[in-house]
Amino acid sequence: MPEILDQARTRVLENGVGLDEAGILAVLNLPDEHLPAALQLAHEVRMRWCGPEVEVEGIVSLKTGGCPEDCHFCSQSGLFTSPVRSVWLDIPALVEAAKQTAATGATEFCIVAAVRGPDARLMTQMREGVAAIRAEVDIQVAASLGMLTQEQVDELVEMGVHRYNHNLETCRSYFPNVVTTHSWEERWETLRMVRESGMEVCCGGILGLGETVEQRAEFAAQLAELDPHEVPLNFLNPRPGTPLGDRPTVEGKDALRAIAAFRLAMPRTILRYAGGRELTLGDLGTRDGLLGGINAVIVGNYLTTLGRPATDDLKLLEDLKMPVKALSATL
Repeated sequence: MPEILDQARTRVLENGVGLDEAGILAVLNLPDEHLPAALQLAHEVRMRWCGPEVEVEGIVSLKTGGCPEDCHFCSQSGLFTSPVRSVWLDIPALVEAAKQTAATGATEFCIVAAVRGPDARLMTQMREGVAAIRAEVDIQVAASLGMLTQEQVDELVEMGVHRYNHNLETCRSYFPNVVTTHSWEERWETLRMVRESGMEVCCGGILGLGETVEQRAEFAAQLAELDPHEVPLNFLNPRPGTPLGDRPTVEGKDALRAIAAFRLAMPRTILRYAGGRELTLGDLGTRDGLLGGINAVIVGNYLTTLGRPATDDLKLLEDLKMPVKALSATL
């Protein structure tokens, strides 16, 4: 057994204290033959500190495309020659999407907009949309609307939005290679205000943007410092027309190593499968991740890419005897 896994068994599994950056890097650098042991330990950590339940979430885009920012991975940027074009979703369509999400057994419905931050029109649309959903659907509403002002944070709390997603995307040292139209620190400031408001913080990122293994460890350590309620873990699905459109996808074993490392860095956090897992891991790897530290899943399609059918994921959870977290337990 590698020394880092022995250390993690005591520090993380027994004491509930996440690995530091050096420990995370050691896990990310484990040889292939020790990957099963790392995944097994990560699964034990998840079961001890989070329990067997899996949180299921659906997402929908309220405003798609036309974003003024230059996030190099994103086909919704209006600065790239991507096929995605700006579209707004009306309130009835938003409510219908929430109903369809709830019908899968999901307890969480996240409304997303491709913007730097919300303007008055978007906040009005959110207010009307959240009220309409709460009137007709028994589901929790989360939001992801870019960078916020304090006034907007307060308004979302007043609407009843219980969780806010704002991804840091990658580590602080690599961020300027991925985004130049705003800073990592600006994102961190929004997250600080969200945390202080009492909303749950959802913050993760994308692996495979060109970062080194050391920067991947840096990112996990920075997320652990933030201590978000939830970390969505995406793997780059290269989009045509974007600056990262020609990048290779993350190798399956590297993705699984990252899942184990992120779990060992954040033993109590909801670690959610998000975009790119289908391409990077396939069916077998998806199963391995659920047995290696993952305890939440986005079901159905993503914002601009297709996911697995929700029924496939729910069947897999049933096969693994992993109960879906009940709505009543999370309200």
